[in-house]
Parts: sequence; structure tokens; C-alpha cells
Amino acid sequence: MRTIKAVLFDLDDTLWPVVPVIMRAETLLFEWLRVHAPRVVQQHSIESLREKRRLLMESHPDYALNLEALRRTGLMHAFEETGEDLAKLDHAMDVFIRARNAVILYDDVLPSLERLRTRVTLGSISNGTADLHAIGLAHYFKVSYAARVFGKAKPHPEIFLATCEALRIAPHEAAYVGDDPLLDVAGAQNAGLHAVWINRSGVEPDQVLPDHVHPDAICTTLPELEQWLDEHRILTPDWKPPLEQFQPNGPD
Repeated sequence: MRTIKAVLFDLDDTLWPVVPVIMRAETLLFEWLRVHAPRVVQQHSIESLREKRRLLMESHPDYALNLEALRRTGLMHAFEETGEDLAKLDHAMDVFIRARNAVILYDDVLPSLERLRTRVTLGSISNGTADLHAIGLAHYFKVSYAARVFGKAKPHPEIFLATCEALRIAPHEAAYVGDDPLLDVAGAQNAGLHAVWINRSGVEPDQVLPDHVHPDAICTTLPELEQWLDEHRILTPDWKPPLEQFQPNGPD
């Protein structure tokens, strides 16, 4: 295996668990609506708003590129249907977005990022809507690409290749770390990157991985990722990344 010059990360369910974050954000938004947009709450529940988004996604698959726009559109429709004041929509979304970025990192994230960034360049690629600046992690990543801004989502190879191009490295010089076997592992490998499946739950791989998906490594924690990199002698302390900070696609 050739020298790895960059380690690129997925965000949701790789650096933090996302389901409790979304559930809390939806609860806080609904409580805000109860006080400030009661007509919506009189006709909708959290579940019915989720169903509205599901139907929107079904009829407009392009929303997969921008889940924040999907949520905003669904909420706007609920406001319109119930006669609620649309001027409140921006404030409602702000409530959700702030809560969406109040993530709780896995315990190993900060120590591993601190160690890794002294040895390789770090980047991120995400289909989600998390804002690394708001979360406080943006300074760890030389490049952060978000599908909603880039215009292509994982597993499309273009978003992986664009990230490598921004770092001025070849795809085989990067390892991508993520939790989703298809979006992250197969997507990265199809673009020519090495792929590490992060299995935070510790479930048996054969219960989750499709038969055609074969990660270059399987790790349950980021220290295991570091160990794998060390054992394969693919960390390089000598390579220096470009000095400028690439953030061409905004916060991830």
C-alpha cells in the first residue's frame, strides 16, 4: 500500500452520533412552534412533519443533496397550510440549526484528530448539514466538502475526487473513513481512495456489509484507525500540505 498523505472523514455517525442530535433538535423546534407558531402545532406533530418531508423527498429526489432545504420546504408548506406567519420561518429554522450543531463528539475524536493532524492532512466529506465552524472542528480540516454546496453527494465519485484535487494529491494517497458501507466505503473505493469502515456499534461485519463491499480496514474507534495506519506504515510525517486553507464549499 502506498503512502497515505490525507485522511478524510465522514461526519455524522463517524465523529458523533447523529440520531439523538436530530431528535433533540426536532423536539426543541416543535416546542418553539408550540409557543410562536401554534397553528402549525394544532395540525401537525413531529411525526407528521417527518412524513411531509418523506413525501417531498419521494417527489423531489434532488433534496437528497440538501437536507436543510428539504426541512425548510416542509416547514414552509406546514406554515402555508395552517395560515401561520411565514415571517417566522427563518427564526424556526435557526432554532433547529443551532440544535443540529450541538453535537456530542465520540470520546476518541479530539485526541485522535490532534494526533493525526501532526502526521497527515485531514479533510471531510459529508452529505449532511452539520456546520464544522459552529461545532468547533473546522480548524482540523484542510478541506471540507458538503454535498449541498458541491452539488454531488456521496457515493458519487466526483465529490471524493474534488476533495483530493483540492489537496493536490492523487486518490490513492487518501484514506476515507466513514460508517456507511455504500456511501462511504464503496463510494470512496470506486473513486480510487482507500476506505476504512468505522463500525462504532461493534456489530458483526457480515450482518451489515453487503457481499460486494470489502473495506481496506474495519475499525471500531479512531485509535484503531491510527493503529492500522501505523501497522501498514502508511502515515507520512514528511509530506507538507499546501499552505493555503481550502474551504471552497463552505462549512460542512
